[in-house]
Amino acid sequence: MKRIALLLAVLVTLVAVTLVFARDKSTMELKAGDEVYACNCGEKCPCKMMSTNAGKCTCGKEMVKAKVTKVEGGTAMLSAAGWDKDRPYVTTGKFMCNCGPECKCDSISQQAGKCTCGKEMKKVI
Repeated sequence: MKRIALLLAVLVTLVAVTLVFARDKSTMELKAGDEVYACNCGEKCPCKMMSTNAGKCTCGKEMVKAKVTKVEGGTAMLSAAGWDKDRPYVTTGKFMCNCGPECKCDSISQQAGKCTCGKEMKKVI
């Protein structure tokens, strides 16, 4: 009986760990040509937020629709109307949207704040 209980506990733990890692949306999988919404504050902005939804970034400014021009080594180069040159964005956030498994916004940021869906972002472990 103890073996069955132990086996069941291990199985439940493995399933839970698998689900957690499968739902980790702290990294945006981007390729050249993709479109995302990005913080429009400039290269010195500390949030460097990206999302698949329009909205405000964690620093409170409206995000702009941008096109991925190149992805290399965990950095995506983005281009948007009004920008004089492409801007680099890290594709793994220090913070990610906390709206759960059904999340459609896939927001990541380098600083804490609200996601484009309005929920507080959670720190990536």
